[in-house]
Amino acid sequence: MEAVGAKKAQNRQGMYKVVMEQFEHAADVMGLDAGVRKILSQTNNEIVVHFPVKLDDGTIEVFTGYRVQHNNALGPYKGGLRYHPTVDIDSARALAIWMTWKTSLAGLPYGGGKGGIEIDPKNYSLGELERITRRFTYALGDNIGPDLDIPAPDVNTNAQIMAWIADTFSSTQSPSTRFANLHVVTGKPLGAGGLEGRDRATGYGVVVTLKAWAERRNESLQGKRYIVQGFGNVGYWTSHFMAQEGAILVGVQDAGGTLYNAGGIDPEQLIAHSDANNRSVGGFKGAETIDPATFFALDCDIVVPAALGNQITAKNAAGIKAKVVAEGANGPTDTEGEAILREKGVEIIPDILCNSGGVIGSYIEWLQNKRAEYWKIEEVMKMIHEKISTAFTSVVNTANEFNTDWRTSAYIVALRRLEKTYKERGIFP
Repeated sequence: MEAVGAKKAQNRQGMYKVVMEQFEHAADVMGLDAGVRKILSQTNNEIVVHFPVKLDDGTIEVFTGYRVQHNNALGPYKGGLRYHPTVDIDSARALAIWMTWKTSLAGLPYGGGKGGIEIDPKNYSLGELERITRRFTYALGDNIGPDLDIPAPDVNTNAQIMAWIADTFSSTQSPSTRFANLHVVTGKPLGAGGLEGRDRATGYGVVVTLKAWAERRNESLQGKRYIVQGFGNVGYWTSHFMAQEGAILVGVQDAGGTLYNAGGIDPEQLIAHSDANNRSVGGFKGAETIDPATFFALDCDIVVPAALGNQITAKNAAGIKAKVVAEGANGPTDTEGEAILREKGVEIIPDILCNSGGVIGSYIEWLQNKRAEYWKIEEVMKMIHEKISTAFTSVVNTANEFNTDWRTSAYIVALRRLEKTYKERGIFP
Protein backbone atom coordinates (compact mmCIF):
# COMPACT_ATOMS: atom_id res chain seq x y z
CA MET A 1 0.00 0.00 0.00
CA GLU A 2 2.87 2.39 0.75
CA ALA A 3 4.28 1.86 -2.76
CA VAL A 4 0.87 2.63 -4.32
CA GLY A 5 0.56 5.80 -2.23
CA ALA A 6 4.06 6.90 -3.17
CA LYS A 7 3.28 6.42 -6.88
CA LYS A 8 0.11 8.50 -6.59
CA ALA A 9 2.03 11.27 -4.83
CA GLN A 10 4.70 11.20 -7.53
CA ASN A 11 2.07 11.50 -10.29
CA ARG A 12 0.41 14.44 -8.52
CA GLN A 13 3.69 16.29 -8.01
CA GLY A 14 4.65 15.45 -11.59
CA MET A 15 1.62 17.28 -12.96
CA TYR A 16 2.55 20.48 -11.12
CA LYS A 17 6.16 20.10 -12.24
CA VAL A 18 5.07 19.78 -15.86
CA VAL A 19 2.84 22.87 -15.84
CA MET A 20 5.54 24.99 -14.23
CA GLU A 21 8.19 23.79 -16.69
CA GLN A 22 5.88 24.69 -19.57
CA PHE A 23 5.20 28.12 -18.07
CA GLU A 24 8.87 28.89 -17.44
CA HIS A 25 9.83 27.82 -20.95
CA ALA A 26 7.17 30.00 -22.60
CA ALA A 27 8.09 32.94 -20.35
CA ASP A 28 11.71 32.59 -21.43
CA VAL A 29 10.85 32.40 -25.13
CA MET A 30 8.61 35.49 -25.10
CA GLY A 31 10.62 37.50 -22.57
CA LEU A 32 7.72 37.84 -20.12
CA ASP A 33 7.90 40.85 -17.80
CA ALA A 34 9.78 39.84 -14.63
CA GLY A 35 7.14 41.23 -12.26
CA VAL A 36 4.25 39.57 -14.08
CA ARG A 37 6.25 36.36 -14.12
CA LYS A 38 6.55 36.45 -10.33
CA ILE A 39 2.81 37.02 -9.93
CA LEU A 40 1.79 34.23 -12.29
CA SER A 41 4.21 31.72 -10.75
CA GLN A 42 2.15 31.76 -7.53
CA THR A 43 -1.45 30.90 -6.72
CA ASN A 44 -3.66 33.53 -5.11
CA ASN A 45 -5.54 31.25 -2.69
CA GLU A 46 -5.41 27.59 -1.70
CA ILE A 47 -8.39 26.31 0.29
CA VAL A 48 -8.45 22.96 2.09
CA VAL A 49 -11.59 21.89 3.96
CA HIS A 50 -12.28 18.83 6.12
CA PHE A 51 -15.95 18.06 6.64
CA PRO A 52 -17.99 15.21 8.20
CA VAL A 53 -20.82 13.36 6.46
CA LYS A 54 -23.15 10.69 7.85
CA LEU A 55 -23.21 7.67 5.53
CA ASP A 56 -26.16 5.39 4.81
CA ASP A 57 -25.14 2.92 7.52
CA GLY A 58 -25.06 5.66 10.15
CA THR A 59 -21.29 5.92 10.41
CA ILE A 60 -19.47 9.24 10.11
CA GLU A 61 -16.69 9.80 7.57
CA VAL A 62 -14.55 12.92 7.30
CA PHE A 63 -13.70 14.00 3.75
CA THR A 64 -11.05 16.38 2.44
CA GLY A 65 -11.88 18.88 -0.28
CA TYR A 66 -9.77 21.41 -2.15
CA ARG A 67 -10.19 24.59 -4.14
CA VAL A 68 -7.18 26.39 -5.57
CA GLN A 69 -7.60 29.86 -7.07
CA HIS A 70 -4.61 30.70 -9.24
CA ASN A 71 -5.23 34.12 -10.78
CA ASN A 72 -8.21 36.44 -11.38
CA ALA A 73 -6.66 39.33 -13.30
CA LEU A 74 -9.03 38.75 -16.21
CA GLY A 75 -12.16 37.86 -14.24
CA PRO A 76 -13.65 35.37 -11.75
CA TYR A 77 -11.85 32.09 -11.11
CA LYS A 78 -13.21 29.32 -13.33
CA GLY A 79 -12.54 25.60 -13.32
CA GLY A 80 -13.84 22.13 -12.60
CA LEU A 81 -14.37 20.07 -9.49
CA ARG A 82 -13.29 16.43 -9.71
CA TYR A 83 -14.09 13.50 -7.45
CA HIS A 84 -11.10 11.17 -7.65
CA PRO A 85 -8.62 9.43 -5.32
CA THR A 86 -5.72 11.42 -6.86
CA VAL A 87 -7.16 14.83 -5.93
CA ASP A 88 -4.87 16.78 -3.62
CA ILE A 89 -3.41 20.27 -3.30
CA ASP A 90 -0.65 19.65 -5.89
CA SER A 91 -2.99 18.38 -8.59
CA ALA A 92 -5.52 21.14 -7.86
CA ARG A 93 -2.74 23.72 -8.04
CA ALA A 94 -1.50 22.44 -11.41
CA LEU A 95 -5.00 22.26 -12.90
CA ALA A 96 -5.89 25.75 -11.63
CA ILE A 97 -2.82 27.18 -13.35
CA TRP A 98 -3.75 25.42 -16.59
CA MET A 99 -7.21 26.97 -16.35
CA THR A 100 -5.71 30.46 -16.16
CA TRP A 101 -3.84 29.85 -19.41
CA LYS A 102 -6.86 28.17 -21.02
CA THR A 103 -9.35 30.94 -20.27
CA SER A 104 -6.87 33.62 -21.34
CA LEU A 105 -6.12 31.82 -24.61
CA ALA A 106 -9.83 31.47 -25.37
CA GLY A 107 -10.37 35.20 -24.81
CA LEU A 108 -12.74 34.68 -21.87
CA PRO A 109 -13.23 37.07 -18.91
CA TYR A 110 -12.04 34.45 -16.41
CA GLY A 111 -9.10 33.38 -14.32
CA GLY A 112 -8.15 29.87 -13.28
CA GLY A 113 -9.42 27.70 -10.44
CA LYS A 114 -9.68 23.98 -9.77
CA GLY A 115 -10.49 21.59 -6.98
CA GLY A 116 -12.43 18.60 -5.82
CA ILE A 117 -12.67 15.88 -3.22
CA GLU A 118 -10.23 13.05 -2.63
CA ILE A 119 -12.77 10.28 -3.08
CA ASP A 120 -13.70 7.34 -5.27
CA PRO A 121 -17.39 8.01 -6.00
CA LYS A 122 -18.00 4.37 -6.94
CA ASN A 123 -17.77 3.53 -3.25
CA TYR A 124 -20.77 5.69 -2.29
CA SER A 125 -24.50 5.63 -2.94
CA LEU A 126 -26.29 8.41 -4.79
CA GLY A 127 -27.71 9.71 -1.52
CA GLU A 128 -24.27 9.74 0.07
CA LEU A 129 -22.80 11.60 -2.90
CA GLU A 130 -25.52 14.23 -2.59
CA ARG A 131 -24.78 14.74 1.12
CA ILE A 132 -21.03 14.82 0.45
CA THR A 133 -21.50 17.39 -2.32
CA ARG A 134 -23.83 19.62 -0.32
CA ARG A 135 -21.58 19.51 2.74
CA PHE A 136 -18.52 20.32 0.60
CA THR A 137 -20.36 23.29 -0.89
CA TYR A 138 -21.28 24.53 2.58
CA ALA A 139 -17.68 24.09 3.74
CA LEU A 140 -16.39 26.19 0.83
CA GLY A 141 -18.83 28.91 1.85
CA ASP A 142 -18.10 32.35 0.41
CA ASN A 143 -14.94 31.09 -1.32
CA ILE A 144 -17.12 30.42 -4.38
CA GLY A 145 -19.72 32.66 -5.99
CA PRO A 146 -21.13 33.66 -9.39
CA ASP A 147 -18.75 36.62 -9.67
CA LEU A 148 -15.89 35.19 -7.60
CA ASP A 149 -15.22 31.51 -8.40
CA ILE A 150 -17.42 29.39 -10.64
CA PRO A 151 -16.92 25.58 -10.50
CA ALA A 152 -17.92 23.20 -13.30
CA PRO A 153 -18.01 19.42 -13.90
CA ASP A 154 -14.75 17.53 -14.25
CA VAL A 155 -13.61 13.94 -13.71
CA ASN A 156 -16.40 11.91 -12.03
CA THR A 157 -18.67 14.93 -11.57
CA ASN A 158 -21.70 15.77 -13.70
CA ALA A 159 -24.74 17.98 -14.18
CA GLN A 160 -26.53 16.48 -11.17
CA ILE A 161 -23.64 17.33 -8.86
CA MET A 162 -23.58 20.88 -10.24
CA ALA A 163 -27.33 21.18 -9.53
CA TRP A 164 -26.75 20.14 -5.90
CA ILE A 165 -23.98 22.72 -5.55
CA ALA A 166 -26.12 25.48 -7.08
CA ASP A 167 -29.08 24.63 -4.84
CA THR A 168 -26.96 24.42 -1.68
CA PHE A 169 -25.14 27.67 -2.39
CA SER A 170 -28.37 29.51 -3.26
CA SER A 171 -30.07 28.16 -0.14
CA THR A 172 -27.38 29.74 2.05
CA GLN A 173 -27.88 33.17 0.46
CA SER A 174 -30.63 35.71 0.96
CA PRO A 175 -33.96 34.49 -0.47
CA SER A 176 -34.14 37.68 -2.52
CA THR A 177 -30.99 36.67 -4.43
CA ARG A 178 -31.74 32.96 -4.84
CA PHE A 179 -32.26 33.08 -8.60
CA ALA A 180 -29.41 35.54 -9.05
CA ASN A 181 -26.99 32.84 -7.89
CA LEU A 182 -27.75 30.03 -10.36
CA HIS A 183 -24.53 30.76 -12.23
CA VAL A 184 -22.38 29.94 -9.20
CA VAL A 185 -21.65 26.78 -11.20
CA THR A 186 -21.91 25.84 -14.87
CA GLY A 187 -22.62 22.49 -16.44
CA LYS A 188 -26.02 22.31 -14.76
CA PRO A 189 -29.05 20.33 -16.03
CA LEU A 190 -31.29 22.27 -18.41
CA GLY A 191 -34.05 22.55 -15.82
CA ALA A 192 -31.63 24.13 -13.35
CA GLY A 193 -30.40 26.80 -15.75
CA GLY A 194 -28.06 24.68 -17.84
CA LEU A 195 -27.02 25.18 -21.45
CA GLU A 196 -28.07 23.18 -24.48
CA GLY A 197 -24.90 21.56 -25.79
CA ARG A 198 -22.76 22.01 -22.66
CA ASP A 199 -22.46 18.22 -22.29
CA ARG A 200 -20.77 17.88 -25.70
CA ALA A 201 -18.82 21.15 -25.74
CA THR A 202 -15.39 19.75 -24.82
CA GLY A 203 -15.53 16.84 -27.24
CA TYR A 204 -16.84 19.11 -29.98
CA GLY A 205 -13.92 21.48 -29.39
CA VAL A 206 -11.43 18.62 -29.72
CA VAL A 207 -12.85 17.83 -33.15
CA VAL A 208 -12.86 21.50 -34.19
CA THR A 209 -9.11 21.66 -33.51
CA LEU A 210 -8.51 18.36 -35.34
CA LYS A 211 -10.41 19.65 -38.38
CA ALA A 212 -8.28 22.79 -38.34
CA TRP A 213 -5.15 20.63 -38.06
CA ALA A 214 -6.22 18.53 -41.04
CA GLU A 215 -7.13 21.58 -43.13
CA ARG A 216 -3.63 23.00 -42.62
CA ARG A 217 -2.38 19.80 -44.26
CA ASN A 218 -4.91 20.17 -47.09
CA GLU A 219 -6.64 17.06 -45.76
CA SER A 220 -9.87 16.11 -44.04
CA LEU A 221 -10.73 13.76 -41.18
CA GLN A 222 -12.49 11.39 -43.56
CA GLY A 223 -10.97 7.93 -43.18
CA LYS A 224 -8.51 9.00 -40.49
CA ARG A 225 -7.95 6.22 -37.92
CA TYR A 226 -7.87 7.33 -34.30
CA ILE A 227 -7.70 5.98 -30.76
CA VAL A 228 -9.19 7.46 -27.58
CA GLN A 229 -8.00 6.98 -24.03
CA GLY A 230 -10.91 7.53 -21.68
CA PHE A 231 -14.51 7.06 -22.76
CA GLY A 232 -16.32 9.39 -20.41
CA ASN A 233 -17.92 12.63 -21.49
CA VAL A 234 -14.95 13.95 -23.51
CA GLY A 235 -13.97 10.64 -25.09
CA TYR A 236 -17.50 9.78 -26.14
CA TRP A 237 -18.46 13.15 -27.61
CA THR A 238 -15.12 13.40 -29.41
CA SER A 239 -15.87 10.02 -30.99
CA HIS A 240 -19.44 11.05 -31.77
CA PHE A 241 -18.32 14.10 -33.74
CA MET A 242 -15.36 12.29 -35.31
CA ALA A 243 -17.81 9.72 -36.70
CA GLN A 244 -19.75 12.56 -38.32
CA GLU A 245 -16.50 13.59 -40.04
CA GLY A 246 -15.97 10.06 -41.36
CA ALA A 247 -13.06 9.20 -39.04
CA ILE A 248 -12.66 5.61 -37.82
CA LEU A 249 -12.34 4.72 -34.13
CA VAL A 250 -10.00 1.72 -33.90
CA GLY A 251 -8.97 1.70 -30.24
CA VAL A 252 -10.39 2.71 -26.85
CA GLN A 253 -8.96 2.42 -23.37
CA ASP A 254 -10.36 3.16 -19.93
CA ALA A 255 -9.80 1.83 -16.42
CA GLY A 256 -11.96 -1.21 -17.19
CA GLY A 257 -10.49 -2.39 -20.47
CA THR A 258 -8.47 -1.79 -23.64
CA LEU A 259 -10.16 -2.46 -26.97
CA TYR A 260 -9.04 -2.72 -30.59
CA ASN A 261 -10.87 -3.30 -33.86
CA ALA A 262 -9.06 -2.49 -37.11
CA GLY A 263 -12.43 -2.35 -38.89
CA GLY A 264 -13.76 0.32 -36.56
CA ILE A 265 -15.69 0.62 -33.29
CA ASP A 266 -19.16 2.18 -33.26
CA PRO A 267 -19.11 4.97 -30.61
CA GLU A 268 -22.88 4.77 -30.05
CA GLN A 269 -22.81 1.01 -29.43
CA LEU A 270 -19.80 1.43 -27.14
CA ILE A 271 -21.37 4.18 -25.01
CA ALA A 272 -24.54 2.09 -24.65
CA HIS A 273 -22.39 -0.81 -23.43
CA SER A 274 -20.41 1.46 -21.10
CA ASP A 275 -23.53 2.99 -19.56
CA ALA A 276 -24.88 -0.51 -18.83
CA ASN A 277 -21.51 -1.72 -17.55
CA ASN A 278 -20.79 0.68 -14.68
CA ARG A 279 -19.22 3.24 -17.05
CA SER A 280 -16.62 0.82 -18.37
CA VAL A 281 -15.78 -0.34 -21.91
CA GLY A 282 -14.54 -3.68 -20.61
CA GLY A 283 -16.27 -6.70 -22.16
CA PHE A 284 -17.54 -4.89 -25.26
CA LYS A 285 -18.30 -7.49 -27.95
CA GLY A 286 -17.57 -5.22 -30.89
CA ALA A 287 -13.79 -5.30 -30.40
CA GLU A 288 -11.04 -7.52 -29.06
CA THR A 289 -9.45 -6.95 -25.66
CA ILE A 290 -5.73 -6.23 -25.90
CA ASP A 291 -2.80 -5.62 -23.54
CA PRO A 292 -3.15 -2.11 -22.03
CA ALA A 293 0.59 -1.55 -22.43
CA THR A 294 0.24 -1.71 -26.23
CA PHE A 295 -2.52 0.90 -26.51
CA PHE A 296 -0.55 3.99 -27.48
CA ALA A 297 1.47 1.97 -30.01
CA LEU A 298 -1.62 1.05 -32.05
CA ASP A 299 -1.45 1.88 -35.76
CA CYS A 300 -3.46 5.09 -36.23
CA ASP A 301 -3.34 8.67 -37.48
CA ILE A 302 -4.63 10.42 -34.36
CA VAL A 303 -4.27 9.83 -30.62
CA VAL A 304 -6.79 11.48 -28.27
CA PRO A 305 -5.81 11.14 -24.60
CA ALA A 306 -9.04 12.10 -22.82
CA ALA A 307 -8.54 10.62 -19.35
CA LEU A 308 -6.06 11.80 -16.70
CA GLY A 309 -2.69 13.55 -16.66
CA ASN A 310 0.77 12.13 -17.33
CA GLN A 311 -0.37 9.28 -19.60
CA ILE A 312 2.11 9.80 -22.44
CA THR A 313 5.59 9.51 -20.97
CA ALA A 314 9.13 8.45 -21.82
CA LYS A 315 7.94 4.85 -21.38
CA ASN A 316 5.41 4.85 -24.22
CA ALA A 317 5.94 7.97 -26.38
CA ALA A 318 8.48 6.28 -28.67
CA GLY A 319 5.89 3.70 -29.71
CA ILE A 320 3.30 6.23 -30.89
CA LYS A 321 2.73 5.95 -34.64
CA ALA A 322 0.15 8.72 -35.00
CA LYS A 323 0.70 12.01 -36.82
CA VAL A 324 -0.94 14.10 -34.11
CA VAL A 325 -1.84 13.95 -30.42
CA ALA A 326 -5.00 15.92 -29.56
CA GLU A 327 -5.00 16.49 -25.81
CA GLY A 328 -8.60 16.07 -24.69
CA ALA A 329 -7.42 15.70 -21.08
CA ASN A 330 -5.47 18.18 -18.98
CA GLY A 331 -1.73 17.50 -18.93
CA PRO A 332 -1.80 14.03 -20.54
CA THR A 333 1.73 14.40 -21.94
CA ASP A 334 4.68 14.87 -19.60
CA THR A 335 7.85 16.78 -20.48
CA GLU A 336 9.94 13.74 -21.41
CA GLY A 337 7.14 12.23 -23.47
CA GLU A 338 6.64 15.46 -25.35
CA ALA A 339 10.33 15.74 -26.20
CA ILE A 340 10.21 12.27 -27.74
CA LEU A 341 7.09 13.08 -29.75
CA ARG A 342 8.67 16.24 -31.14
CA GLU A 343 11.79 14.30 -32.11
CA LYS A 344 9.54 11.87 -33.99
CA GLY A 345 7.74 14.72 -35.77
CA VAL A 346 4.41 14.07 -34.04
CA GLU A 347 2.35 17.27 -33.78
CA ILE A 348 0.61 18.07 -30.49
CA ILE A 349 -2.57 20.11 -30.16
CA PRO A 350 -2.05 21.31 -26.57
CA ASP A 351 -4.66 20.83 -23.87
CA ILE A 352 -5.28 24.52 -23.21
CA LEU A 353 -6.40 24.84 -26.83
CA CYS A 354 -7.69 21.37 -27.66
CA ASN A 355 -10.09 20.89 -24.74
CA SER A 356 -11.11 24.52 -24.28
CA GLY A 357 -14.59 23.88 -25.71
CA GLY A 358 -15.75 22.96 -22.21
CA VAL A 359 -14.85 26.24 -20.57
CA ILE A 360 -16.14 28.18 -23.59
CA GLY A 361 -19.45 26.34 -23.17
CA SER A 362 -19.36 27.19 -19.47
CA TYR A 363 -18.85 30.85 -20.28
CA ILE A 364 -21.86 30.81 -22.61
CA GLU A 365 -23.99 29.18 -19.87
CA TRP A 366 -22.78 31.73 -17.30
CA LEU A 367 -23.61 34.57 -19.68
CA GLN A 368 -27.00 33.03 -20.42
CA ASN A 369 -27.83 32.88 -16.69
CA LYS A 370 -26.66 36.46 -16.08
CA ARG A 371 -28.89 37.68 -18.92
CA ALA A 372 -31.81 35.41 -17.97
CA GLU A 373 -31.90 34.09 -21.55
CA TYR A 374 -31.98 30.65 -23.18
CA TRP A 375 -29.95 29.96 -26.31
CA LYS A 376 -30.48 27.17 -28.81
CA ILE A 377 -27.88 24.48 -29.33
CA GLU A 378 -27.14 25.69 -32.88
CA GLU A 379 -26.17 29.11 -31.54
CA VAL A 380 -24.06 27.55 -28.80
CA MET A 381 -22.09 25.28 -31.12
CA LYS A 382 -21.48 28.16 -33.51
CA MET A 383 -20.03 30.32 -30.71
CA ILE A 384 -17.78 27.50 -29.52
CA HIS A 385 -16.55 26.90 -33.07
CA GLU A 386 -15.78 30.59 -33.61
CA LYS A 387 -13.83 31.03 -30.39
CA ILE A 388 -11.75 27.87 -30.80
CA SER A 389 -11.04 28.64 -34.44
CA THR A 390 -9.85 32.14 -33.50
CA ALA A 391 -7.60 30.71 -30.76
CA PHE A 392 -6.21 28.06 -33.13
CA THR A 393 -5.28 30.70 -35.69
CA SER A 394 -3.59 32.80 -32.99
CA VAL A 395 -1.57 29.79 -31.84
CA VAL A 396 -0.41 28.93 -35.36
CA ASN A 397 0.53 32.54 -36.13
CA THR A 398 2.39 32.98 -32.84
CA ALA A 399 4.24 29.70 -33.36
CA ASN A 400 5.47 31.07 -36.68
CA GLU A 401 6.40 34.39 -35.07
CA PHE A 402 8.58 32.75 -32.41
CA ASN A 403 9.56 29.70 -34.45
CA THR A 404 8.32 27.44 -31.68
CA ASP A 405 5.93 24.55 -31.03
CA TRP A 406 2.18 24.92 -30.58
CA ARG A 407 2.18 24.37 -26.82
CA THR A 408 4.72 27.10 -26.18
CA SER A 409 2.85 29.31 -28.64
CA ALA A 410 -0.47 28.72 -26.86
CA TYR A 411 1.15 29.73 -23.58
CA ILE A 412 2.59 32.85 -25.17
CA VAL A 413 -0.81 33.92 -26.51
CA ALA A 414 -2.31 33.44 -23.02
CA LEU A 415 0.58 35.12 -21.20
CA ARG A 416 0.63 38.13 -23.52
CA ARG A 417 -2.99 38.89 -22.66
CA LEU A 418 -2.29 38.63 -18.92
CA GLU A 419 0.88 40.68 -19.22
CA LYS A 420 -0.99 43.44 -21.06
CA THR A 421 -3.70 43.48 -18.38
CA TYR A 422 -1.22 43.88 -15.54
CA LYS A 423 0.75 46.58 -17.34
CA GLU A 424 -2.36 48.60 -18.19
CA ARG A 425 -4.09 48.16 -14.82
CA GLY A 426 -1.05 48.37 -12.55
CA ILE A 427 -0.50 46.75 -9.14
CA PHE A 428 -2.48 47.86 -6.08
CA PRO A 429 -1.71 50.01 -4.12
